[in-house]
Amino acid sequence: MEKIETEKAPKAIGPYSQAVKVNNLVFTAGQIALNPKTNQMVEGDIAAHAAQIFKNIKSILEAAGTSLDNVIKVNVYLKDINDFQKMNETYEKYIKNKPARATIQAAALPKNALVEIDVIAEVK
Repeated sequence: MEKIETEKAPKAIGPYSQAVKVNNLVFTAGQIALNPKTNQMVEGDIAAHAAQIFKNIKSILEAAGTSLDNVIKVNVYLKDINDFQKMNETYEKYIKNKPARATIQAAALPKNALVEIDVIAEVK
């Protein structure tokens, strides 16, 4: 297992790695809408939060030698399931290849986040 770390994404807020690479797969930790320079939550609605998360995931995947185009599985945890459609609008701007996905409403997320997302991507 190879640990993946980049300064272009927020530092882990707990005892875990931003991602790990095993063989040709990259597993990201759950990402919330933290600005990588300040490690503070970005302001805005669900669209702004999702956009920041996908920018962070993009940076992590690039550090691992892959990209958003190679995502094969996505997990989305919403604070409010009523944000589903707005989150999807942002999701479709970043994830083009329609990987498998699960979306649930979570009772609570770290730092009172609106959404948390993790992905599995293939290194080609």
